[in-house]
Amino acid sequence: MPQTVLLAEDDRAIRHALERALTLEGYQVTAVADGVEALAQAHRTPPDVLLLDVMMPGIDGLQVCRVLRAEGDRTPILMLTALVETADRIAGLDAGADDYVVKPFDVEEVFARLRALLRRTSPVPANGVPGPSTTSGASTDVLRDGPQPTYTTTPADKQITAAGLRMDLQARRVWRDERELELTRTEFELLELLVRNAGIVLDHSTIYDRIWGYDFGPGSKNLAVYVGYLRRKLDEPGAPQLIHTVRGVGYVLRED
Repeated sequence: MPQTVLLAEDDRAIRHALERALTLEGYQVTAVADGVEALAQAHRTPPDVLLLDVMMPGIDGLQVCRVLRAEGDRTPILMLTALVETADRIAGLDAGADDYVVKPFDVEEVFARLRALLRRTSPVPANGVPGPSTTSGASTDVLRDGPQPTYTTTPADKQITAAGLRMDLQARRVWRDERELELTRTEFELLELLVRNAGIVLDHSTIYDRIWGYDFGPGSKNLAVYVGYLRRKLDEPGAPQLIHTVRGVGYVLRED
């Protein structure tokens, strides 16, 4: 069965062009012109992924995100936005979006991001967790950084721990000490990758490949936005920072 996409875009030319391109790519597309129609369609026939324009009259893409997430709907959401400031991107993440594409965009980038989102929501294979979760050690393009912290995994209940963090992979829940954190899908995947490689410096290309399935190049701010947002949820007054930037290389999870 083809994977289903719910596309909401008020610009008719963009909507028709994307609908045609996605259909030719093999998706089953339902295209609507505003947020009200998007919510109605999502409730009527839940899609595999949503592709939402941010700036729509009436109910915009951010409001659609907020409503669906408040209802407990975890369908992956890719935002289309002409807003390029970091604060605008953070607003989308706050609303519950999993990823975004900035207009004007290359349709191949849209395809790549959709594929990455759908891979991460595919059924878990019998021998483990898909995507980045299948690898627990370092790859050839990571660097060890200082003393290695304790890292444990419990196969029976799919829990991993490191640096005071505990992640339940089946329930998709995470705690720092006794405090539970509310994470979006992408934040959870990113933190899981860092926890599984605690004490190892992961470079930008590795993280992009494991989380998004595509390296968007040195000019992309996507990863920095997600790391910054994740830090805001992890950090506590008086407690050690957990995610560290290794300038010019990437990021590492460790408890100083």
